[in-house]
Amino acid sequence: MKKFRKVLDGLTTSSPSGGTIGSPSCGSAAGTPTTAPTPKEIDVQETLVSENFQLCKTVRHGFPYQPTALAFDPVQKILAIGSRSGGVRILGRPGVDCFCQHESGAAILQLQFLINEGALVTACADDTLHLWNLRQRRPAILHSLKFNRERITFCHLPFQSKWLYVGTERGNTHIVNIESFILSGYVIMWNKAIELSTKTHPGPVVHLSDSPKDEGKLLVGFESGTIVQWDLRAKKVDFRIYYDEAIHSVSWHHEGKQFMCSHSDGSLTLWNLRNTSKPIQVTFPHGKIQKDGRKESCKPILKVDYKTSRNSEPFVIFSGGLSYDKAGRRPTLTIMHGKAITVLEMDYPIVEFMTLCETPYNNEVQDPYAVVVLLEKDLIVVDLTQSNFPVFENPYPMDIHESPVTCTAYFADCPPDIIPVLYSIGAKHKKTGYSQKEWPVSGGMWTLGSHTYPEVIITGHADGSIKFWDASAITLQMLYKLKTSKVFEKPKQNEGRAAELVDDDPFAVQMVSWCPQSRIFCVVGISAHIILYRFSKYDANTQIVSLEVRLQCDPEDVISPSENENNPCFSEPHSGSHSPQPHHQHPASPGGGTPESFKDYTPCLKVKDRAVRVPPGYQAELVIQLPWMDGEPPQQISSLDINSAYGLLAFGNCNGLAVVDYLQKTILLCMSTLDLYGAADPYQRLTRSPRRNRQSTSGLTELSDNQQSVDTERSKSPTSESRENSFSRSRSSSVSSIDRDTKEAITTLQFGESFGRKSDTLPTPCLWVGTSLGVILLIPMSIPTDLEERMEEPVTIGPCGAVLMLKGSVLRFGFLDCMGALIPNPYEVWRDLNAPEDPDRPRKRKLVHYSPSSSQDTCGEGHLAIVCSERQAKVFLMPSQSCLFVHNITESSFVLRADVVSVCNSVCLACFCANGHVMTLSLPSLRPLMDVNYLPLTDMRIARTFCFTNGGQALYLSSPTEIQRITYSQEMYDNLQEMLGELFTPTETPEAQNRGFLKGFFGGNAHTFDREELFGEAAAGKASRSLAQHIPGQGGVEGMKVAASGAVGEIARARIALDERGQRLGELEERTALMMTSAESFSKHAHELMLKCKDKKWYQF
Repeated sequence: MKKFRKVLDGLTTSSPSGGTIGSPSCGSAAGTPTTAPTPKEIDVQETLVSENFQLCKTVRHGFPYQPTALAFDPVQKILAIGSRSGGVRILGRPGVDCFCQHESGAAILQLQFLINEGALVTACADDTLHLWNLRQRRPAILHSLKFNRERITFCHLPFQSKWLYVGTERGNTHIVNIESFILSGYVIMWNKAIELSTKTHPGPVVHLSDSPKDEGKLLVGFESGTIVQWDLRAKKVDFRIYYDEAIHSVSWHHEGKQFMCSHSDGSLTLWNLRNTSKPIQVTFPHGKIQKDGRKESCKPILKVDYKTSRNSEPFVIFSGGLSYDKAGRRPTLTIMHGKAITVLEMDYPIVEFMTLCETPYNNEVQDPYAVVVLLEKDLIVVDLTQSNFPVFENPYPMDIHESPVTCTAYFADCPPDIIPVLYSIGAKHKKTGYSQKEWPVSGGMWTLGSHTYPEVIITGHADGSIKFWDASAITLQMLYKLKTSKVFEKPKQNEGRAAELVDDDPFAVQMVSWCPQSRIFCVVGISAHIILYRFSKYDANTQIVSLEVRLQCDPEDVISPSENENNPCFSEPHSGSHSPQPHHQHPASPGGGTPESFKDYTPCLKVKDRAVRVPPGYQAELVIQLPWMDGEPPQQISSLDINSAYGLLAFGNCNGLAVVDYLQKTILLCMSTLDLYGAADPYQRLTRSPRRNRQSTSGLTELSDNQQSVDTERSKSPTSESRENSFSRSRSSSVSSIDRDTKEAITTLQFGESFGRKSDTLPTPCLWVGTSLGVILLIPMSIPTDLEERMEEPVTIGPCGAVLMLKGSVLRFGFLDCMGALIPNPYEVWRDLNAPEDPDRPRKRKLVHYSPSSSQDTCGEGHLAIVCSERQAKVFLMPSQSCLFVHNITESSFVLRADVVSVCNSVCLACFCANGHVMTLSLPSLRPLMDVNYLPLTDMRIARTFCFTNGGQALYLSSPTEIQRITYSQEMYDNLQEMLGELFTPTETPEAQNRGFLKGFFGGNAHTFDREELFGEAAAGKASRSLAQHIPGQGGVEGMKVAASGAVGEIARARIALDERGQRLGELEERTALMMTSAESFSKHAHELMLKCKDKKWYQF
């Protein structure tokens, strides 16, 4: 991460009323005070400074995108997954989840744990080996070794060895010292491994393994089908095998007398070391004999594991090998156990699998207990200890992408009861049939940190499903799943308006709005529909109310005044000639006197019109749809806000604005944007050409650098490739120029207590409206407060009040009181409408309001309104509407996401720009506090899913399958080390079994093999400097410091040191005893010799 620029806090903090005041339109380094006088009561003491902010990644959730490699430490019990983009995910027990990234971004070819050493070797596609230190919470690279002349194809690290075997594309095998990461001079050249008479190159090395019987024998498998056993001591070949079919993998029997190979023709061969001239067994597990006597041709078996079991027949586990004739069959993992063959079908292609065994020693009975299967889009673990081979329940959130994610929302500091409630409802729908045993990947340590609070992440998906996730304490657990498609009748293929609009995903979720306090939830779908849900702990029979809203018009369309008289929304005569018309549940028949242009008036999806039984949880109450009109599909909804205290829902698109009373199920307002202004239109509109411009101005489509027609754009779902394209152009001011298009999209909406007009003395319910042309409108409302009146009396909406201006499309509103504290939205306290009636405790509607003038004695009346657009931020004082501060956020780029968030017991404005900068500005003075060039925006997925929340946190979809969470708070950055899990826990290595005297005598003694003598510099010399280059890692010293600082690491080191000292003392004692015995023996023999020779003469010798 690039070091970010910190801005001096004292910069331009002069009083708004004093000195020379800068123009609001010019660029500024800090919030520029405007010429409006500041009232004396506005005296906000800002507490945030640059030192409160620090940007860093916290944790990554989800399935590793495009996985390539898998490794498991059988002692530490941690799992590593490598990906095509150079990322490594290391997983242990729930809560232990770490993400590391290679700076090069090269794909991971292979992963090798240094078993029980707290280290991991990664082999990358750029022919570099890296050694990662896992003894710290945030792993770092200790060493790297870059091969210059050869491509790495396979690596093998024997258990408890410090010498790594590296096979290459040229067929050579090199040896690397893991401690120093230096290449040994010992090389097994391909031309020495094969016979001199062989005319062809054996191909790349695809397998390396040491013999379980003798570590001094290395089995080398070449792609062409050649297998060689190399005697490391004698530096010669023991035997060579030439087989017709290409080899994909090799697996030893634990006794070291046999091994099994998998081949490209779908066969398995079993070889005995006594006779290597031909295999003792050739099997085609999935190849049947045809009528003409020939075998079916089969797909390659990409990997085989041959594992022995103490109490049963050996396991032979392999992937692939199905016959080519069976087209359309899913990828399979086959388990052969004795005569039983079990074929497990997978949902996705198998990338890699690994059999988990009880022992780390390859010369002991393996006793496999599980198989980890890494698929292209999933991770499953199969239980081998049960005959039906059930899978374990995965504790990690690996199914975020079950259907592609189309939108996200992030809520920190939720009501504490919401997570248990959602979990209890969601738990009833969990799948069953999992293995009863504990999840086998149980390594590492994780404890709930002290800095935790309830957090919820909501993801919307292409199939219309919604998932609620518990995101507390940097973990992620599924709480509850909601399927919005159940509200609608199932669309028949290629029928209806939905098929014309979006072929694949008519229910795809575009936007969500959630009020955790009232538990009201709103979903906006791509088929121009909105669904409102209420939460209940009881099931119910409900009939969903459906409203259709005509929010589709062109400025050329003229509606006669007689039609407009029926629209009671505005009382003033200018409520105009271009207003879209509201329409209720039962539209008039096409021929019933309606205008000709509305004759094909139908919505995209058909709502279920019968009463349905709905389970506990979120239950649909109201569906609002925009219909087709005059052969035109409805424009997608670009903004939404819902307020439970008011009982109102507002939404807009590029045609206009609609407000719905969801308590009375009525449409209160439905107007084009132009009509909302009335006489207060700030723009002198240019006349449009007669040609109808059907350009879609939905927020995300507008950002894409895509010049396709809108018909094509509309016909694609949010998951299509066109939405993933990159965009790098900067927007010129002409993009939102009034000359381009008089259509003005509603880009943001917010309900709140405010002052609709300058003359107002008391705050009233208002709707703040922001448009794509940088205009802010205030619409005051009158809402009955009594429950009975609220359900019967209509809500009245006054004519448009204040009109304010900014540069660029308006993105976000926020409200502060005169002391600088955030004013939360008013809400209704949740009540279960389906609960049984209790006469003693009638269910009354309880509202919670935060009036901006509630503390008049201390701060005076009024409040501050923060408005952020694509280019600018402004702070207005209400009700005077005077602009106190303005800050030009960016000139060369534009803001994608902005939010007013609470950090360190204060508030700030957080912005994410299209050029990748993350910024924070103080409130209300708009001083820049942080500006980090964090994430150059490469695709639309990030723009669509980036969101801020309170507590200095944010998230985005870093890949189609992963959520990346970040923090911009220094406090959280400081506490992050405590919140992360420990990957390494000191564990004693299991002792090797006693092999017995005869077995050791006749089977050879593997422990007498000293690799140091063979591969060390003294014996093998130095490798050529041009062959590989050693690169010291950044994490060497830092890793040692972090490891040394931990108490656990300290105790472990002290214990190891004591063990070593005790061992040395024991050896010294033994040597001393031997020397004493030897000395006594020598003394005795010398005395005997003296007595014998005492009386002899010299000539007698």
